[in-house]
Amino acid sequence: MSLTLSPDQFDAASELAAFEAACRGQGLETGGIVSFSGLVRADGGRVTGLELEAYAGFAERQILGMAKACAAQRDLIAWRIRHRIGLIRPAETVVFVAAAARHRRDAFLAADEMMDYLKTSAPFWKKSHEADGAHWVDPRPQDYSDASRWDRPQETTP
Repeated sequence: MSLTLSPDQFDAASELAAFEAACRGQGLETGGIVSFSGLVRADGGRVTGLELEAYAGFAERQILGMAKACAAQRDLIAWRIRHRIGLIRPAETVVFVAAAARHRRDAFLAADEMMDYLKTSAPFWKKSHEADGAHWVDPRPQDYSDASRWDRPQETTP
């Protein structure tokens, strides 16, 4: 169970391989592993980068609290979140989430809930860099709708 916030690029396939190896090392109870990798989209060449800012100590505490609660609710064997901060270019991986559980449904639900939290409520400030300038980005209404499925308070746009 781990969280990393870092400006460093990473390879999602390597993250998944390491996560799977760690789960195997914990015994024979893992029945399902679900992972998600999110990339920065270029939006037809319009976006040149996505910049994420966070107050690291605070952001880590908030994300860890959510992940631990989610892991307990879903009876996870292990979980991993790796999220970039700083400037990320199109096609680069910005986030990796993995969840391992005895049964696949719990792993799917946990990974989905963790991503919804990261997308809507994690304390990140997101700025889209485009050819004509930069602007701050808020979650989409669909992101909030997706996150409303979980039994936890959600932030809303002002």
